[in-house]
Amino acid sequence: MKVALVHDYLREYGGAERVLLALSNLWPDAPIYTAFAVSGSTAAKAFSGKKIVSSWFGWIPGLAHLYSPLRFLIPWIWGGFDFSGYDLVISSASWYITKGLGKKFNVPEICYCHTPPRWLYGYPTSINFQKYWPVKVYALIVGHFLRMYDFNQAQKVDVFVANSQEVANRITKFYRRDSEIVYPPIDMVQVKIGPRQDYFLVLSRLVGAKGVEMAVEASRKTGIKLKIAGESVGFGGLKNVETLGYVSEEEKARLMGEAKAFLALEENVDFGMTPVEAMAMGTPVIAFNGGGYKETVVDGKTGVLFDDYSTDGLIKAIGRFNRMKWNTKIIKSQAQNFSLQQFQKKMIDLAQRYARITRNRNS
Repeated sequence: MKVALVHDYLREYGGAERVLLALSNLWPDAPIYTAFAVSGSTAAKAFSGKKIVSSWFGWIPGLAHLYSPLRFLIPWIWGGFDFSGYDLVISSASWYITKGLGKKFNVPEICYCHTPPRWLYGYPTSINFQKYWPVKVYALIVGHFLRMYDFNQAQKVDVFVANSQEVANRITKFYRRDSEIVYPPIDMVQVKIGPRQDYFLVLSRLVGAKGVEMAVEASRKTGIKLKIAGESVGFGGLKNVETLGYVSEEEKARLMGEAKAFLALEENVDFGMTPVEAMAMGTPVIAFNGGGYKETVVDGKTGVLFDDYSTDGLIKAIGRFNRMKWNTKIIKSQAQNFSLQQFQKKMIDLAQRYARITRNRNS
C-alpha cells in the first residue's frame, strides 16, 4: 500500500507532530507533504531522516514569520501537490486546513483531525492575532472565505478520525460529518525516576490559551513551587517559579515522574497528551474540567477536575488535591487506555479497510 502523509507544517514539535511521527513510523516509506519545514526547528529535528516534501510556499523568504498573515494562500499551497499514484492519503489536520486533498486524484483519504481550525470557529488560539483592529478586519474577510473552503474540503474526506470525543463533536457541528475516535498515542521513554518531590509541573509552549499565567498567579498567591517546561522561556525572575525551556523526552519523563502533580490548564483543549503522559509516569493531574481533559482524567482517582476557570478555582483544586491520597497503579492503568499499540492497531485497520474499499470500487 503506497501511502502519502500530509501535515500542516513542521515548526514546533507538539502533540500533532507526535501523532504524525507515530503515523510515519507505521508507514516509514511514506513521504510527508507539508506547507513548509523550518530548518533547525524542534519539529525538523524530530523528523530528520524522513522524506519531507515541502510546497512552493516553503521557498518564500522569512516564511516562518509570514505563514500566519499569508494564510489566504492556503488553497493554492495544497493545490500544488500531486497525489496521483498513491493508494491512500492520510492527512494530519489542524489549523492550516489540511484535508480533502485526495479526491482530485481519486485517492481515498483518512483525515486524522486534531481539531477544525480553532481560529475559524471562535476557539481561543495560542496567539491573539486579532487584538489590533486592522488585523481583525483582515481576519474577518479572509476567515469568511476560508470557512467555506474548509467546509468544502471536509466533504471530500472519505473518513474523519477525531482525536477525542470533544473534537468529534466539533466535526459534527462544523462539517456535518461523522467520525471515528482514535486517541493519540502515549509512549513514554523509560528513565530512572527519583523520589517524589514537592513541585507542581506545567509542560507547555509558553503561548496564550494554555493557562500558564493562571498557574504562575496561583504559585504567587499560595507559595507552591512551580516548574514550567516549554519551548519558549518566559516568566523569569518570579519567586517559586522555575522555567526550564525546551526539555528532552528523557528529562520530560523524569520531571513528570518526580512531580507532586501535573497541571493541565488549557481551556477547550482538543485532547491534551501531556496529562496522559504524566499519568503514565504515575503522577496525578489537576485539570480544568473541559475539552479532552474530561475524557482522560478520572476525578478523585487519577486527578482532580475543577469547573471554575480562574486562579481561585485552581487554588481550590490544589487544596482538594492536597487532602487526598493517590494510588500510582490506578493512575498508570488509566494511561494504558491511550497506548501506542492501540493507536497503531486502529489506524492500520482503518487504512486496510479503506484501501480495500477503493480496490473493490476500481475493480
